[in-house]
Amino acid sequence: MAKKVKTTVSPSWARFCGRLLKRMGWESVGGPMTEPKAIVLGVPHTSASDFLVSYLFYAQFGKVAHIMIKKEFFFWPLGPILRACGAVAVDRSNPTNLVRSLIHQMEGAEEFHLAIAPEGTRKAVKRWKTGFHLIAKETGAAVYMGYFDWGRKRISCGEKLEITDDTKADMARLYEHYRGLDLKGKNPEGFALP
Repeated sequence: MAKKVKTTVSPSWARFCGRLLKRMGWESVGGPMTEPKAIVLGVPHTSASDFLVSYLFYAQFGKVAHIMIKKEFFFWPLGPILRACGAVAVDRSNPTNLVRSLIHQMEGAEEFHLAIAPEGTRKAVKRWKTGFHLIAKETGAAVYMGYFDWGRKRISCGEKLEITDDTKADMARLYEHYRGLDLKGKNPEGFALP
């Protein structure tokens, strides 16, 4: 039997999240992912505030996107709040175990939407992590090229990225797509495209 994970929020909470997001000046472009198992990439990830904006965006549709947050943030009283919002505590010291754990969670659930920042950190990096690609290949999850543009205050799950067996070529297409969006992070110096 498939493991039950939190996949929805109440209609009243969804309405509140949508109103708050608009009040903060954000425009939602499109809706949630429709596949039972899907991954949305969150780019550019330059601030912890990205979590709040992303959560409000997805919750307004009555859905939960599970987000990986480093385990150091799961202290009292923040830990229980993060878990209630769908956050998954991760130990970044062992990337292989992290990816395998996420694959296991997705395989064991009827529905699982996962939000991943491929940059892996809030600082500018020269190469993005490819764990999402392995997770998608192993679980059959769809991958969306999501974004939160702090410059225009627009947020979206974005377009679907068709995953192939060629990770390098898929990453090149991913970088090219994001180059065309001209995105601004909350902290612009923290975002660089490889």
